[in-house]
Amino acid sequence: MMPFTDEELYHAVQTNLHKVSAYVSSHGGNIHLKGVKDAIIYIELGGTCGGCSMSLMTTKMVVRRELRELIHPELDVINVDGTPENELPEDCYREEETIVEVEKEGLMDKVKNIFP
Repeated sequence: MMPFTDEELYHAVQTNLHKVSAYVSSHGGNIHLKGVKDAIIYIELGGTCGGCSMSLMTTKMVVRRELRELIHPELDVINVDGTPENELPEDCYREEETIVEVEKEGLMDKVKNIFP
């Protein structure tokens, strides 16, 4: 049994999502927190990770694993990817959509800094 409400889990994920997003960001993607229902965290992978054939593995092996370590070991994570089995429930807890992107300096930024 989960000792947290959906609202508490939502805020815990919202607070820790930046810690989880480094891998996704390193591949040019981002994570959108869509909602929480019954200890299931609903996210949407965006950027280059949206629609990627490896998005299921990223969700399970990176996002879910890290959120379980940070928040609670019984959490589950579903990537809302447009398929019927991964739909966002209408009655889930949600707030204004949270998008987490980690800024990274690209090669062109480095070149611009060297040769202004």
